[in-house]
Amino acid sequence: MRNMPAVLVVEDEPSIAELIAVNLRHNGFRTTWAIDSASAQREIDAAVPDLILLDWMLPGESGLVLAKRWRAHPRTKEVPIIMLTARGDEADRVAGLDAGADDYIAKPFSTRELLARVRAVLRRKAPEQVGEAIHISGLKLDPATYRVTFEEQPLKLGPTEFKLLQFFMNSAERVHSRAQLLDKVWGDHVYIEERTVDVHVKRLREALGAAGTMVETVRGAGYRLTAKPEVPLATLEKASR
Repeated sequence: MRNMPAVLVVEDEPSIAELIAVNLRHNGFRTTWAIDSASAQREIDAAVPDLILLDWMLPGESGLVLAKRWRAHPRTKEVPIIMLTARGDEADRVAGLDAGADDYIAKPFSTRELLARVRAVLRRKAPEQVGEAIHISGLKLDPATYRVTFEEQPLKLGPTEFKLLQFFMNSAERVHSRAQLLDKVWGDHVYIEERTVDVHVKRLREALGAAGTMVETVRGAGYRLTAKPEVPLATLEKASR
């Protein structure tokens, strides 16, 4: 049981929660269920899970509010969050990702897709920690210790942003399309829209602070990491919208 990843399911519809829990248990996960924001917070206070499946519309505080709170708290900021919701518009998906969700699944969804996304997000949380540290213009990423620094100052990155930066640094100066990044960072078997890449690149730039200018938008082509950025960060962010 100890090696089984723990998933907290925050869902106010019992039938959906039970369906999710049964499928997760049959595929090697431990599950707990919270019906609203208050019970979800109690579960988090009792034990931090390996992943959270979070419904947007909940009694009490919304899933969006919870995601922002947990992402901002030191105890839960690294826990992957997958947002579950019937709100499928692009603006809603972006809002969920901006709130701190690592992925977004619109209802109705298949259990096969859900399991694929859960496994993919957990893989991104714990990438293979092999290889030497990478240094580019004061920016350092060490896969062995899972640490990133810029000019010797530590930076805090989420699991997806860490893997995205690692890929960029391993192929510095090369331009990668959104489709290529989805393939290399998320995996070609995962159902994620290209807009997701823009959200995570924006989040990566913000986490890098002054080093964020190194992640450039190449209009009409994609993104690259360069040791000699030429465009101010504000312009880059405007171009990526």
